Amino acid sequence: MTASITRSSASGPERAVRFVVGVLFALFALLAHAESVIRSAEIVPGDGGYVLNADIEIDLNPRLIDAVTRGVSLYFTTEVVIERPRWYWLNETVARRSLDYRLYYHAITRSYRLSVGNLHQNFDELDAALRTMQRVRNWLVAETDVLQAGVSHEVSLRFRLDTSQLPKPFQVTAIGSSDWNVETDWVRWTFLPGAPGFR
Repeated sequence: MTASITRSSASGPERAVRFVVGVLFALFALLAHAESVIRSAEIVPGDGGYVLNADIEIDLNPRLIDAVTRGVSLYFTTEVVIERPRWYWLNETVARRSLDYRLYYHAITRSYRLSVGNLHQNFDELDAALRTMQRVRNWLVAETDVLQAGVSHEVSLRFRLDTSQLPKPFQVTAIGSSDWNVETDWVRWTFLPGAPGFR
């Protein structure tokens, strides 16, 4: 028995369908790659209380990179909530903190500027500014007397782009666009004051 395979040339519409399918696969691969996650987090005793150390991984998509390069300020927030479980009622929130960042491009100096409160730092490249923002170190999240030693506490942590602080035209654009949705899921773990609290 003999089998032969002949190659047929694809018609115009068939080639277009193949092209669209290929582009869709590339977009799905890009979206899967651009996921934001918290790689590690811990609460340890520090000066004046308990401090949070965390490593966050974010990838800005081309639309956000273009926006910040054109002078639009991007506002990011790291949020932490520490709760004490109660068996008879809802958990008691003992600490709620946020660390706010402002990232923008300064056209005169041709540098990216990262602001945290009253502290400012300039970077020649956007990647360097992002790396600095992704490493949270020695952030005081609770005073020593707020957390009870020997009692377990539930910690929740997330990082997100705060679209409410964008200029109004961008807020409208951000409502229906996944390009402006940069955030991690809430990461939760149990922390016992007096012992290292790793996630």
